[in-house]
Amino acid sequence: MKEKVFNLKNDIIFKAFFSRRGNEEFLIDFLNALLGIEILKIDVKEEVNLEQLSKDEKGGRLDLQAKLNDGIIANIELQMDDFNNMEIRTTFYASKIMSREVRRGTDYQNIEKIIMISILGYNMFKEFSDEYIHKTAIVLDKHRDYNVIDSIEWWFIELPKFRKINPDMSKKINQWIAFIDDEDKELIKMAEKNNKVLKKARKEITYLTGDDEVRRLAELREKWDMEFNASMQNAHKLGEKIGTEIGMKKGEKLGLEKGEKLGLEKGEKLGLEKGEKLGLEKGEKLGLEKGEKLGLEKGEKLGIEKGEKLGLEKGEKLGLEKGKSIGLKEEKIKIAKKMLKKGNSIEDIIEITELSKKEIEEIRKHLMK
Repeated sequence: MKEKVFNLKNDIIFKAFFSRRGNEEFLIDFLNALLGIEILKIDVKEEVNLEQLSKDEKGGRLDLQAKLNDGIIANIELQMDDFNNMEIRTTFYASKIMSREVRRGTDYQNIEKIIMISILGYNMFKEFSDEYIHKTAIVLDKHRDYNVIDSIEWWFIELPKFRKINPDMSKKINQWIAFIDDEDKELIKMAEKNNKVLKKARKEITYLTGDDEVRRLAELREKWDMEFNASMQNAHKLGEKIGTEIGMKKGEKLGLEKGEKLGLEKGEKLGLEKGEKLGLEKGEKLGLEKGEKLGLEKGEKLGIEKGEKLGLEKGEKLGLEKGKSIGLKEEKIKIAKKMLKKGNSIEDIIEITELSKKEIEEIRKHLMK
């Protein structure tokens, strides 16, 4: 069996690669290309600790954090799946980083700038189809070029958009994005040819992915991601199912209440207008024949169309009351059948439909024929 090849989109490999002591030039080259600032010195917060990762290997955030030129703090995060929370998530973590850096007595003016960099495996800004690198800050509504807060800066790189364009591979940032994405072999070949740092980085990636402990953690991380995504999908389906059932129950109740009210109002009006014309004999006959047959499903319509024929004495009373009773019973039987097919317990069916245990047993026997 061919051994799986891991790349920088696995965040274990990503953090091990960029945080490894001696690999500072790779992070400097990437950040120089993205931020457009000259980084002379970089201090990675901590080298990846395989022992600690092993304790936390079931998941969690594995951001990379570094201090640039003894000042600016850069935080880099990989996020391959869209959980619809990136905006608030990255803002929250920026505030946590800032609170950790502030010491008692620190002047606000001396708080270091924080740069949050998110490399995404999905498109976050769908309205900008041709732009795959986004820089943002907190600005005024009417003066978009004025930063209200310049102490926090956000960068987002969308890998799917990058794959769909024809990037200028003379630009170092495009070389790095192609290298991290590891999808287009021709772009990767061009990137490594034009950038000697990337050529050296390839050797380091090969070395890292060959390390048994790193591979074990990378495989565990990938397995955790797959299981987490599967559990999220199952939770969504279960929530949708439960929500549908609750909605049906509430909808039925609301429909019965409104139907009964509307039927009474219109039935009474039509019964008074036309019931006298049709007479007790014809009204009673037609009401009994059709009112019982149509039931709850057409109770409201029957109350309006046929109530007039039932007459003041028996038409309204027998049509609405008996039609409602029979129709409601039939609807309960339908619900019981559905719930039996889904495997619900008899106790749950009794609670929801108010049918007796004997009635439900009879329905079950009928379904098993």
